[in-house]
Amino acid sequence: MRVAMIGSGYVGLVSGACFSEFGVDVTCVDLDADKIARLSRGEILIYEPGLDALVAKNVAAGRLTFSTDLPKAVAGADIVFIAVGTPARRGEGHADLRYVYAAAEAIAAALTGYTVVVTKSTVPVGTGRQVEAILRRMRPDTAVDVASNPEFLREGAAIGDFMRPDRVVIGVESERARQVLSELYRPLYLIETPIVHTSLESAELIKYAANSFLAVKITFINEMADLCEKVGADVHDVARGMGLDGRIGRKFLHPGPGYGGSCFPKDTLAITRTAREAGAPLRIVETVVDINETRKRAVVDRVVAMLGGSAEGRTVGILGLTFKPNTDDMRDAPSLVIIPALIEAGASVQVFDPQGMAGARAMLDGVTWCGDAYAVGRGADAVVILTEWNEFRALDLVRLHQQMRRPVLIDMRNIYSPAVVAAAGFHYSSVGRATVGVPLP
Repeated sequence: MRVAMIGSGYVGLVSGACFSEFGVDVTCVDLDADKIARLSRGEILIYEPGLDALVAKNVAAGRLTFSTDLPKAVAGADIVFIAVGTPARRGEGHADLRYVYAAAEAIAAALTGYTVVVTKSTVPVGTGRQVEAILRRMRPDTAVDVASNPEFLREGAAIGDFMRPDRVVIGVESERARQVLSELYRPLYLIETPIVHTSLESAELIKYAANSFLAVKITFINEMADLCEKVGADVHDVARGMGLDGRIGRKFLHPGPGYGGSCFPKDTLAITRTAREAGAPLRIVETVVDINETRKRAVVDRVVAMLGGSAEGRTVGILGLTFKPNTDDMRDAPSLVIIPALIEAGASVQVFDPQGMAGARAMLDGVTWCGDAYAVGRGADAVVILTEWNEFRALDLVRLHQQMRRPVLIDMRNIYSPAVVAAAGFHYSSVGRATVGVPLP
């Protein structure tokens, strides 16, 4: 079986590498010649644990190649995936589908025989029908089927998610296409992975519905954390008591500074826009979007309060810039709102992230870039943990304390025990738990 993956970004590269691990011949295509040249040399342009080794293994085996030649990759392919970006259009929330439709036109021009064209990109309901219309208009002479196969990859755990998924969703309406895609996913069927076959529209909506529900869950526990702080409860106890209910589940009940990343922000905006236009507004999701934006500003207010009511002339250290650990992705990271707001409030900000520094440099001005966590604390009036990287979970708190001007630690990921931090001499603020530690002047 031959697969062409149009788009060699995060989704395309991970999916292409994993399909090649199934024994399929995969060509990852991209218009960016420099990207393709670097990938061909073994340079992985994103940070994803295990991806470099997986790519190298399958390139060496001859199953995975990279190319800018879309017609050659598509010609003779059994399946062509569209895995290009669908960013939110500035100011309106709609997914920008220019790249999807351009890919469909290029694929149509290159078809040589029966092919299943699959949207792997996250696209609004109805996009598959538009792709199908493009293909049939441009190539009425060629047999083609269109399918939707949304990805459910978590950055930092993408390979495991692909190889051992909760489910595979395939929106397909012809028996021939169903058989082709079933053969592609046969290795997962053999380990009893649920394969959900639906219409195009249902598959497209499943992706948005899943991400929106997870965003709702995150936002719910964040608001519950605020209530816990007011009434003296512990949000971890509340989350555990809730999560043990099988109808609710424990995942995504972790309070923090708000969700970010490449999926939740744009997908919640896109589905609310689609729903409004369809005459079925999703008021819960609309509220979640508003609350999540407000929450980032609330982090700034928390920091300023811990600085005594003013950030003017203060130094704040930030641990973690990416929206989550085990990725270098800075898209919609809470740090991109919080850090500029602290600087605007008069603070000097010094930062460190294990993988996000290169990307952050292009997005953040006026900060001091540090080489490790302890340098972030040097002369600081407060240190704020924004991303729960493993190396931040076992800091030498005594050493960090010695670096700082004022012993204030604000843990927006609750990775420490309040008692342990207080014993190290800190004034410690976390999310949904009581502030503890030494009194401050």
